[in-house]
Amino acid sequence: MQYALLIYTAPGTVEALSPAEQQALSVEYYALRDEPGMLGGAGLQPVTTATTVRLADGKPLVTDGPFADTKEVFGGYYLYEADNLDQAIEMAARIPAVRLGGSIEVRPVRGKAS
Repeated sequence: MQYALLIYTAPGTVEALSPAEQQALSVEYYALRDEPGMLGGAGLQPVTTATTVRLADGKPLVTDGPFADTKEVFGGYYLYEADNLDQAIEMAARIPAVRLGGSIEVRPVRGKAS
């Protein structure tokens, strides 16, 4: 089964690290892409670059910024193939954001509709 490992971090966490620490963190994230079962993933640009689209009176209403004001923001994801949820959780626990006070949401990916 495929799992989305959704990475949430507190804004400014990575920016507070030294350049050397940021580089080491990047190396960790990229190394996870080479793990067996890892199908892909990507980091997202900062939340300040987000645009949110809603409908207002049946017409698109476009606003700058994220949908909700939260303590953690969605910062990236991995797509991981695992035999079971426990295996996906083990991989999620290795994602550096957890160590930095963030969280990883583990969600099964739906298959194609038949």
